[in-house]
Amino acid sequence: MMKAEPTHEDGQPLSLDIPTSRNTVTVRVIDTTTEMILGVGNIVYPRITGHTEFIFPSYSFLVEHEPSGRKALFDLGVQKNWEQQAPMIIDRIKNNRWSVKVEKDVVDILEENGYRGEQIEAVIWSHYHWDHLGNPSRFPSSTAIVVGPGFKERFFPGGNAAPNSPIKEEYYQGRGLQEIKTEDFSMNIAGFGAFDYFGDGSFYLLDTPGHATGHLCGLARTTQDTFIFMGGDIAHHCGEFRPSNHHPIPSKLFPNPLDLSSVLPCPGSLFTSIHPDGRSDTPYYRIGTWPDGSTAADDLQEAEKSLKKLEVYDAKADQVFVILAHDPAMRGVIDFFPSDVNRWREKGWGEKTRWAFLRDFKNAIQFPGRID
Repeated sequence: MMKAEPTHEDGQPLSLDIPTSRNTVTVRVIDTTTEMILGVGNIVYPRITGHTEFIFPSYSFLVEHEPSGRKALFDLGVQKNWEQQAPMIIDRIKNNRWSVKVEKDVVDILEENGYRGEQIEAVIWSHYHWDHLGNPSRFPSSTAIVVGPGFKERFFPGGNAAPNSPIKEEYYQGRGLQEIKTEDFSMNIAGFGAFDYFGDGSFYLLDTPGHATGHLCGLARTTQDTFIFMGGDIAHHCGEFRPSNHHPIPSKLFPNPLDLSSVLPCPGSLFTSIHPDGRSDTPYYRIGTWPDGSTAADDLQEAEKSLKKLEVYDAKADQVFVILAHDPAMRGVIDFFPSDVNRWREKGWGEKTRWAFLRDFKNAIQFPGRID
């Protein structure tokens, strides 16, 4: 893992060493009309007073390469008829008593806004989990599926579909299934292997292992020097990588995460006081553990390494806008599809959403500390 000296110690700006390019893509964030309610306890720890559940959206990203006219989707969210997913997925949702509501498939949202399914050359799955797969069968067979390293070995051992797979046959049958292999990530950007998707420096797929086999993130160039980081599930909550020694909680928080309409800042010390370690420069959360002893990551050590690398990207707040697949802070701030998000820096969206996750801890402020 590439290390960088903390900015507040050496006084030097962090560098991501992203290759220069004049080429950009247009990025549109699709709110897939998904709402999932899950308990916090098994996904992250330690428990923080009052934060007991996640209310998650699920985002899809439309990436348009104007010079070639090529278009790809990064993730599809949850399919509308979610009860028609693989049996093992339905069992898991019901056994955990998760609430799932979905109004539309992504293809419906596209078509309502003048796009056609046949315009999408590929659906890029950040990973194989049910809340990212969507329903690719709604797209024509010309739309390929792109996956990360190790996907085929895990789900198609010997060329045959694995038993009790979360990947339904109808998702991939009759269409291309392209795996970006480890050796294809020929570049290194701030510690992550990078694959130049369009071949011109406008959009990279990043090898971000740990959470799930073949986990990918996207890094889209929105201007010559600004980027959207499509996080997938590299983290479920911004408190897993914020704050950090590269970007601590400031003494004054504005916008005020407790009242976004307030014209007054919020003292950062309020949230330092309820940090599990009383710190302003380390994340609130770590990856959680399920009742059977397994973790919310396929490979815990690799997932933690990926989170540390993400902290470096996230520290470059003037250059990189991190959007996790399930970050509710985006709602009410960014312009969703059919608008694009390329002018995110100009519109100040990174600043407006960076510390918004702290509102999840509002009840803890009255009762400082944590529940063990």
